[in-house]
Amino acid sequence: MKILLLGSGGREHSLAWKLAQSPRFETLFCAPGNAGISEVATCVEIDINAPQAVLAFCQIQAVDFVVVGPEAPLVTGVTDILRANNIAVFGASKAAAQLESSKTFTKQVCDARHIPTAAYADFDNLDDASTYLQSQSMPIVIKADGLAAGKGVVIAQTHAEAQDAVKNVFDGAFGADSGTRVVIEEFMQGEEVSFFVISDGETAVPLASAQDHKRAFDGDTGPNTGGMGAYSPAEIFTPELQQEVMDKIIHPTLAEMAERGTPFQGVLYAGLMLTTEGPRLVEYNVRFGDPECQVLMLRLESDLVDLLYAAATKNLSHITSPKWSDETAITVVMATQGYPGSYEKGSRIKLGQSMENVQVFHAGTKYEGGTLTAVGGRVLNVCATGKTVAEARDRAYERINAIE
Repeated sequence: MKILLLGSGGREHSLAWKLAQSPRFETLFCAPGNAGISEVATCVEIDINAPQAVLAFCQIQAVDFVVVGPEAPLVTGVTDILRANNIAVFGASKAAAQLESSKTFTKQVCDARHIPTAAYADFDNLDDASTYLQSQSMPIVIKADGLAAGKGVVIAQTHAEAQDAVKNVFDGAFGADSGTRVVIEEFMQGEEVSFFVISDGETAVPLASAQDHKRAFDGDTGPNTGGMGAYSPAEIFTPELQQEVMDKIIHPTLAEMAERGTPFQGVLYAGLMLTTEGPRLVEYNVRFGDPECQVLMLRLESDLVDLLYAAATKNLSHITSPKWSDETAITVVMATQGYPGSYEKGSRIKLGQSMENVQVFHAGTKYEGGTLTAVGGRVLNVCATGKTVAEARDRAYERINAIE
């Protein structure tokens, strides 16, 4: 099977690493890829957010199967044009991707099916949003409605902070596409868990849970980022809780999407808050999390190609539950100094010696004149497995200490 993977981050390196282990894999292309991905795939230059460009490459190379890593190509409709041309693709349609590209849309889906989530109000102008805030208690959650690369959420502790956050949204601080609407939510108390499910539009197969660390600095301090570490499984997410989430959140969402004529095909990533009243939906993403995907791929023992291709071709009903390692997997993100603010690119990286039970996935890297260099904010994902979280963590940090 000829496979094309879209993306360039640590998530995509872990997917490429796992896809290449499948006996069904013949050729793996990745667009645009990174230095680590180039070791397991042929990296090609394609504008992955241009549906026609992706289609043309697939037709020229006779690609059998496309796997979409990040959210942006989904939102631009890459999967729609591929399906229209009978090319199997794993990823949500443009319409279904609204579950991530519009927080207002997701709230409307929740309202329609009485899915437990935070109380909210949404606004398309600064004046109305500011007036609403005056009557609300703190803390409160401010969210840019559209895509913001994991950085469009502020937990405001004071009214002044909340007003600043709303103003920043409408000023385009999180991107022009995110600056037209704001969602203001109640602050939910509890422990947050990431839960992943794949769907073919009709059948849903649970994958696994993880917990991630979003703050940039040690000790859970600093600004929220796109994710600085993760581990799987989340022990707090029991089989009973998983079933409750499937019954009250996942299945109602998929039913509502199907009823709207936009069935969901791909991976549905539910960010959950485990409150005293039960699990509640924080938000949806329509792709594997980054860096949660990295720990899932380390634990997955089933064939990834079989799993994703079944979802892409509406054959998930024939798939039994995926097999997972009993061990814990952890990833620690190594970022460029200054991230998530301004940072310089081009620092050189020496990876040092490999270690057993440790895998280094590349995120923002490329080879320049044969030298491995950093070209992004999040640069490396140092991942390890162990019998416990502590054992996996110690292995990851031992490997980190060998990297210059």
